[in-house]
Amino acid sequence: MVSVNTNAGAYVALQNLNATNKDLAVVQQRINTGLAVGSAKDNGGIYAIAQNLRGQVSAYSAVSQSLDRAKSTVDVAISAGESISDLLVELKSKAVAAADSSLDTQSRDALNEDFKALRDQISTIVSNATFNGSNLLDGSLTSGIQAIADANASSHITVASENLSLSGTVVTLTSNQQINTQGAASTTIATIDTSLQNVNEALARLGTGSKKLDLHQTFVSKLSDALKTGIGNLVDADLASESAKLQSLQVKQQLGIQALSIANQAPQVLLGLFR
Repeated sequence: MVSVNTNAGAYVALQNLNATNKDLAVVQQRINTGLAVGSAKDNGGIYAIAQNLRGQVSAYSAVSQSLDRAKSTVDVAISAGESISDLLVELKSKAVAAADSSLDTQSRDALNEDFKALRDQISTIVSNATFNGSNLLDGSLTSGIQAIADANASSHITVASENLSLSGTVVTLTSNQQINTQGAASTTIATIDTSLQNVNEALARLGTGSKKLDLHQTFVSKLSDALKTGIGNLVDADLASESAKLQSLQVKQQLGIQALSIANQAPQVLLGLFR
């Protein structure tokens, strides 16, 4: 039956065209954003999982920053400690030279002045071995430095401090140590030997701590990359597939427009009956 009031064919063609346009809009959005799941209404469950994973990635970014700060602090301490070790080597050379019994007073005094300048330089290095307000060598950080180790900030990696100040347990050389006499020079040699051994042991511990931070930083970076890949597997659109689907839907859209046009022409048949 042909009717001017009701055109069932046009209704069907319009419904199909609307469905095609809706699918086309979805495909275009996926191509534009690169995401198959861009919001909760696309897929609520997948979206929730992806958001939780994004939260973990963001947290690991903060963990990485904490590790970077701690490592920089430790590396500054290592550089300063190595300089102190070099100074102790020079100090020993001065002390050995001053211990020579054939040395005249004037020469010994000159060596002693050099010795005091090098000795005081240790304190200068210790006081300047600071990064971001943290100093591992002056005794201010009694509990060492801590870096966040996990996304919940519930565990930490700690690197112990090493007090390299003069008159300490590591550098046993005192702040007023001199080599102005042969006897003082001979005594100082033993003190410097002890200090040098202690400093090198402290450097070994700091080096181990820096390596530990490096290893965990690498692990966090790999874990973060794995999480990002997982998120991508969940929400990213397959652009090759979407491109093929776009072509198909565009053809289908054109055919739907043609079908609707044909269905709308059906009532024109009635005009022929009244000619």
